[in-house]
Amino acid sequence: MKSNTTMSRKSVSLVGLVILCCHASLTEQRLQGIFKDPKEPIDERVKDLLGKMNLEEKVGQMTQIERKNASAEVLKSYFIGSVLSGGGSTPKVNATVKEWVDMVNGMQQASLSTRLGIPMIYGIDAVHGHNNVMNATIFPHNVGLGVTRDPQLLKEIGAATALEVRATGIPYAFTPCIAVCRDPRWGRCYESYSEDHRIVQQLTEIIDGLQGEAKTDMKGMPYVNGKTKVAGSSKHYVGDGGTVKGINENNTIVDDSALYGMHMAAYVNSVAKGIATIMASYSSINGVKMHDHKQLLTDYLKGKLGFKGFIISDWEGIDRITSPAHSNYSYSIQASINAGIDMVMVPYNYTEFYDGLIDLVKKNAIPMSRIDDAVSRILRVKFAMGLFENPLGDYSLINEVGSQKHRELARQAVRKSLVLLKNGKPGNPPILPLPKNAGKIVVAGSHANNLGYQCGGWTIEWQGVSGNNWTAGTTILDGIKATVDKRTKVVYKKKPSDTYSSKGKMDYGIVVVGEVPYAETNGDSQNLTIPAPGPAVIENVCKETKCVVIIVSGRPVVIEPYVDKIDALVAAWLPGSEGQGVADVLFGDYGFTGKLARTWFKRVDQLPMNYGDPKYDPLFPFGFGLETKPIPPTKKPEL
Repeated sequence: MKSNTTMSRKSVSLVGLVILCCHASLTEQRLQGIFKDPKEPIDERVKDLLGKMNLEEKVGQMTQIERKNASAEVLKSYFIGSVLSGGGSTPKVNATVKEWVDMVNGMQQASLSTRLGIPMIYGIDAVHGHNNVMNATIFPHNVGLGVTRDPQLLKEIGAATALEVRATGIPYAFTPCIAVCRDPRWGRCYESYSEDHRIVQQLTEIIDGLQGEAKTDMKGMPYVNGKTKVAGSSKHYVGDGGTVKGINENNTIVDDSALYGMHMAAYVNSVAKGIATIMASYSSINGVKMHDHKQLLTDYLKGKLGFKGFIISDWEGIDRITSPAHSNYSYSIQASINAGIDMVMVPYNYTEFYDGLIDLVKKNAIPMSRIDDAVSRILRVKFAMGLFENPLGDYSLINEVGSQKHRELARQAVRKSLVLLKNGKPGNPPILPLPKNAGKIVVAGSHANNLGYQCGGWTIEWQGVSGNNWTAGTTILDGIKATVDKRTKVVYKKKPSDTYSSKGKMDYGIVVVGEVPYAETNGDSQNLTIPAPGPAVIENVCKETKCVVIIVSGRPVVIEPYVDKIDALVAAWLPGSEGQGVADVLFGDYGFTGKLARTWFKRVDQLPMNYGDPKYDPLFPFGFGLETKPIPPTKKPEL
C-alpha cells in the first residue's frame, strides 16, 4: 500500500511537472509570437505585440524622457518607449563618439530586458548635421540651404546627417523643420528654408536622405531603410512660421487657403515620402493650441492625409496647453492624448505623466482605443525601421562622424548658399571675386574668427556657443588665409579703431559681422539690428578701403543704412563648420549662384512682408542674387 501511494504521488508530481513545462513553453511561445518574426507584415506584428501588452506597458511606450533620467531601473520599471537628448545634453563634456554609443546601448540593454523586450527609440535634434556632438559635421542652417534650391544637395546632406547620427548609436532625429517662416522677427526663422512653401516642399527631399528613398508613394506608412538611416520628424505641425509678429509659440491667424495651401503643403510631401514621425507645434491656429487640436492632428493629418507614423509632442508641449504652463497637468494629458498626440516628450516629470495617463484611462476619460492607436503607431515605426532586429548601435560606424567626405559636402553647401547682394559701387567695376595675390588684406569683425558664431544656435549647446574650442571646423578667417597667395599679407583685427584704415595701405578689407547665436524664443527680435560693434566695424574699415561685408545671420537684418558705404555685400547666413566655403567663392574658385529664398526688408516697420504681398518694397526682393563666374586656374608655365 505504501509503495502504491508513493508511486501515485510520483505520477502526480510528474504530471504536474509536465503541465508546468507545457505552460511555460506555451507562455514562451506566446511571448515570442508573430511580432518577433521580421518576415511577417508590419501591421500583423503590431497587432500581435499590442495584444500581449498590459496598460502599464502601453503607457510606457507613449512616454519619452530626457537621458538624465534614463537609468536602467527607470527604463525597466516604467517600460519607457523613448529617450532623448535635449539641446546640449550629452553623456559628458566633450564626449567621444564611442561614449555616445556606449550610453545608448547601455540604455537599450535595459529596455530589452523587460518582459516583452520592446526596444526604446533614442531621439536627438540633428537640425544642421549632428549638432550636439563634438567634431560632427555642421552644415549650414536651413535658411542658407533654402537659397540653394537644390533638392539633390539636401538629399545628400540628409544621408550624411543620418550616417553621423547612427554612428553615435542613435536611430531617430527630430528633423527636418518644414516651417514656412513668414516673419524674420521669429527666433526660429533660420530653421526654415524659405518664405515660399514651394521651396520648402522641394527641399523635403532631405527626408529621402535621412530615411532612405521610398520608390512609391508610402500613403502614410513610415519608411526607414536600413541601419545607416534614421527615423525623421517633420516639424512643427502646423503653422509655426506664421505667428503674429513672429513671436515664438504664438498664435497663427490664417484662413483655410493659407493654412492648407501654404503651411500644410510640405506635410503632404512628407507623408508621401514615408516620414516616420511628425512633431506638434507649440503655437496655435486661430486660437487653438496645436497640442490640443483634434481637427488637425487626428481628423486631417491621420484621417485625410492618412499618416500612419506617430505624432510626438514638443518638449513639455502638453504642459503649455494651459496658461500658466503645467497648471492643470491632468487636463493637459487628457486634452493632448484625446486630440491625437501619440508620444509625449515629457521630458522630466515622467512619473506624473505615467501615473496620470493610467489614471485617466481607468476613469474612462481617455478611451483604451486611443491608447491602442497611439501605441500601434509607435510600434509600427519601430518595426518599420528594423529596431527589433537591430536595436544596438554599430561601433563600426564611429569614424563616419565628421568625415572628410561630409565636410566637403558641407563646404559645397556653404558655397551654394551664399548670396551676393552688391558687387561694386555705382560707376565702379565689380570688386568680387577678389584677387588671391593682393598685397594686404585686413579681415575684421566679431564673426571672422569665431566658429561658434558662424554655426549659430543648436550647435553643441541649445543656444549655441562662442569661440573656436567647442568643435572641429574652419573659420572664415582661416579659410581666407588658406586661399590667398603665400605672399599676401592677411591681418586680423576683431575691432579696428576709427583711424585704423588711414594708418597703413590696405588693398582690401573684409568685414565679417552679424548676429550672435540664439535658439527659439531667445532669438525673437523686434528690431533685427546688427549688434554692436558690428556697425562701427563696417564704418571704420569701409570708409577708406575697398571693402567686402559678409553678414553672418539667421535671417535678413537691418543693413540699409550701410549699403552705400559698402563695395560688396554678401549674405552668408549661418554657414556651419566649413568656413572655407566662403573663401572659395570670395576669391573666385567658384562663382556666386545663390538667390534669396527670403525677402530682405528695408525697415522692420514693413514686416511682415513677403513676395506677392500687395505692398512689396524690399531692399532686395525674393529671388535676388548677383552672380560671378569662377576664375579659371592659371596654368603653370611648362619647363
